[in-house]
Amino acid sequence: MKILLLEHPRSIEPERCNDIANTPLSSCLLSGYAAAMLNSRGHEVEIVEGYLDKLSYAEIKNIVSAWKPDVLGVHMVYHWQTDRALYGFLEQVKNAGLTSYITAYGFYPTIAYADILQECPAIDSVIVGEHEITFVELAEALSCRVSSVNLPGLAVRDSTGVQYRRREVLADLDRLPTPVRTEAMYRLPEVNLQGSRGCYGRCTFCYINPFYGAGSRWRGRSPDNIVAEIDGIIAERGVRDFYFTDPNFFGPGQRGQERALRLAALLKPRQIRFGIEGRVNDIHDETIAALREAGLRHILIGLESGKDSSLKRMNKMTTVAQNEEAIRILRKNGLEPNVGFIMFEPDSTLEDIRGNFEFLLRNDLLHNLPVTANVLYHHQIVLKGTPAFQHLQQQGRLQLERHSSYEGVALFADTQVAVLADLMRQVTNYLFNRMAGIWGGKVPEPENAREKYARINRLLIDIFENALETLERGKQWDKEQTQAIVRQFEKEINEVFLQI
Repeated sequence: MKILLLEHPRSIEPERCNDIANTPLSSCLLSGYAAAMLNSRGHEVEIVEGYLDKLSYAEIKNIVSAWKPDVLGVHMVYHWQTDRALYGFLEQVKNAGLTSYITAYGFYPTIAYADILQECPAIDSVIVGEHEITFVELAEALSCRVSSVNLPGLAVRDSTGVQYRRREVLADLDRLPTPVRTEAMYRLPEVNLQGSRGCYGRCTFCYINPFYGAGSRWRGRSPDNIVAEIDGIIAERGVRDFYFTDPNFFGPGQRGQERALRLAALLKPRQIRFGIEGRVNDIHDETIAALREAGLRHILIGLESGKDSSLKRMNKMTTVAQNEEAIRILRKNGLEPNVGFIMFEPDSTLEDIRGNFEFLLRNDLLHNLPVTANVLYHHQIVLKGTPAFQHLQQQGRLQLERHSSYEGVALFADTQVAVLADLMRQVTNYLFNRMAGIWGGKVPEPENAREKYARINRLLIDIFENALETLERGKQWDKEQTQAIVRQFEKEINEVFLQI
């Protein structure tokens, strides 16, 4: 069969510029793995990079028209809205007879499959969870004109609504073929790799494990299998910069550390540079030192909070002491961590916010402007399918966004925390939009950039600290006072940039 896989166009809303990535990084290879698996079964497959290649829907329609695929697969990504533009495009394609079957796959449709099938009649099915085997079986069923209604892992409409049952996840990831990578993917600064799937953690805000299904677990490819893929990429492209998209690079416990050490030993002679993500309790001195020697250059760790009470509410299964030990180990080995941090979670108190702030100061995490802007605002994004979404909805504290039932806005338990969160959201959104061109490499940095960034960084810290102290004294303020602070911040930033 001829199968076209679409990475659809996506937009970034200015008011959401400081929100976390709307789909896990590990989803970036979904189309590549689907293409590789389908190719291995004899199907003709092409990936259309509508997002990375900045294609319009008119251009994509021309590609679909020329190709006339038997199946159009759409990797659906949530970008802070119900994607009416995508739905309209799919309706056009279907009505024009350019394809007879459309299926969607990805993190977002896995959780929101019922809504998607209801809202977009052009979509015939949604692949739920791990998609490779389901996609192959779907293609085989369609090519043989056999009904796919009872196919595990496939959500479809029937006379009673939507029918679906989970498929077991792959036990051995080494069985997967090497993912197809497009030219657009090779233009990224680093080549993305996937060394594992899932996570042994159970954080309330995360939907990695809900994607794979109840009872899913961390699964890792063997170090030899990973290195074979890297060797192939080096031989074909000559690139030596990689990023492991795994939400948890390290497997659990001692076995996880031993696997990481084995991988480090294999990577070291290849002289590559790479980045990873991991949990703080997996940051061990011996392992990090070995990975550093093997080429580890950057790492993201999910600190999330500087208060044990908050970490417990998020079910992080980590402590503040472990957070600080992880930072110490990484810096000892010459690595400044990129950190995940949730300053404002729904049940935060001013005491929690104070603890977070002092933690950031104590651990010297407020000296870099992009990081400072990030950690002094971030609230907890609440997406459907996560334990946090279910818990807040049961408590009646979740307001669904007007543009999508997939995302909820949590009502803060503490109204003073809500005031501070609103202030910092507006302040940091302005900053991120003001700096977008510079940080995106499209606009040159100003003269004396380091000094100017340091001044803005200090402004941010002062606004946060002064507002927190005011609220701690019990003083109330209204939206007009918030707007006055935001306007003053905007004025001072512009004055900084005007100075030579």
